[in-house]
Amino acid sequence: MNQTVKAGKHPKALYVLFFTEMWERFAYYLMVGILLLYMIDTTTGGKGFSQAVGADIVGSFIALVYLTPFIGGLIADRYLGYLKSIFLGGSLMAAGYICLAIPGNMAMFISLAMIIVGNGFFKPNISTLLGNIYNREDLKPLKDNAYNIFYMGINIGAFVCNFVAAWLRNAYGWGYAFAAAGVGLIVGMIILFINLKHVKEGDIRKPVQAEDMPLSKILGYVFLPAIITALIGWFVPKLIFGSTIMGTQANDAFIFACLPIIAFYVSLWVKATGQDKRGIGALLFIFAISIIFWTIYNQNSTGLTIWAEKHTDRVASETTAKITGAIFPMQEVTDTPRLVNKVNEFFVDVKDDSGKVIQTMGPDPYFNNVPKDQWPNGKQIKLINTELFQSINPLFIVLLTLIFVPLFDYLRKKGKEPSTASKFGMALFISGLSALVMVFAIMSVPSIYGYKTAPAWLWGTYFVFTVSEIFLSPIGLSLVSKLAPARLTALMMGGWFLSTSIGGKVAGVMTSFWDDFTDKKVFFLILTIAAFIGGILIYSRIRSLNAIVKEKTGTA
Repeated sequence: MNQTVKAGKHPKALYVLFFTEMWERFAYYLMVGILLLYMIDTTTGGKGFSQAVGADIVGSFIALVYLTPFIGGLIADRYLGYLKSIFLGGSLMAAGYICLAIPGNMAMFISLAMIIVGNGFFKPNISTLLGNIYNREDLKPLKDNAYNIFYMGINIGAFVCNFVAAWLRNAYGWGYAFAAAGVGLIVGMIILFINLKHVKEGDIRKPVQAEDMPLSKILGYVFLPAIITALIGWFVPKLIFGSTIMGTQANDAFIFACLPIIAFYVSLWVKATGQDKRGIGALLFIFAISIIFWTIYNQNSTGLTIWAEKHTDRVASETTAKITGAIFPMQEVTDTPRLVNKVNEFFVDVKDDSGKVIQTMGPDPYFNNVPKDQWPNGKQIKLINTELFQSINPLFIVLLTLIFVPLFDYLRKKGKEPSTASKFGMALFISGLSALVMVFAIMSVPSIYGYKTAPAWLWGTYFVFTVSEIFLSPIGLSLVSKLAPARLTALMMGGWFLSTSIGGKVAGVMTSFWDDFTDKKVFFLILTIAAFIGGILIYSRIRSLNAIVKEKTGTA
């Protein structure tokens, strides 16, 4: 039974889904915030992988996390429904997070697989559920606003989680931090379960049309070819060329596997007619451009994590150490010599003829680019945990959402709000500027291999990027729900997350070559130029995009 809601008022369902997603994102960002650090840690119980291997695993994980919504959305559309899919996905993810606490590489990879599959069922369907609720005539004008509020919940969870992660891994170890992610997700599932009556109206599957491809055919025509092409990508380049195309076999396999899935989405556009064809075509164009944005976004878990770890001054002031230390144990390092990996002048591990990393006596790696006159001479110094820098972005999201949501609402009432397509274009340009901030950060010191940069530079790049994120990310979810044919909503949500997936993988690929960019300005300039090109492409089609959105929704 539908809820009775006055026009212009948000229903209780929004707040139920707000808190459910807040706890789910608490879990995800807690885990992904420390995953790369855990992979490369050699001193406190981490995996001790090389930076390239760690970045490859994290990039592959992020990519697959956002790839599985394709099939999860499809199964929800056709068979399970959205609520069942959300509970199935949440259960798998909670189990995966908790199982990450189990020692051993096999347990780790099984746990990551559970999280990947679980996210495929959870992520597209909670967004679709929200969109379905706001398809009511009295709620349609509030859809963009609702997604902005929903997105703020995501970022509250993403902000808080890193403090929990820092506390638990400093005090108890990595396993406790990962287990906390599982507990957080369970809390989210409980909130949803006890408030089912408020969200059930959105759990309505649309009837399958005669022209829709059966699930069995999709699995045969899309996923079987994806598996085959992945195997080709894994083996063939190495056999024919003697080396990989994208740096590792995992990268090649992923890129090859994406090709049949991309072809499937293109076929949806080819077979569609009329309004559906224009809507799907606009979405595919936006998906393609969004890959650039998501590549920059996912530097948060890859390139910027390494930057915070190795190139940012993380020494806590006396006041910060006193306040923070009273809450939870801080990371402590010393320049007292101990066994560490030997690195060259560009912080790349030095290996012997057999490929094994050479170890030597030296100070904690943190001091590699700290002038010796600033060393503590055997004393311990307290550091701000690297993962805490990942809370800057969600903090700005929460604060700026409080500004931009009423601002967009005011402009909408005045008839001056930028169109959805214009927001996308602006987001690309602004994200490019965020990467440009890092270029200036590098230029702020004589050499990043001899000096640390001020943490203010990370605050600056996150602030600029957050503005772009507000313009694009929640609006993207809203746009999919507006332009996708009703029966394909969750499937097209999967397409949105496919672009996120590819962006995450590209971010991981770039970071796996981090050591090859001895001049790190080049790394960030590539991101800047790519973003500017994406913005230009959006504005080159701005009139047609505005026309399509207006045709489907009545407003641009």
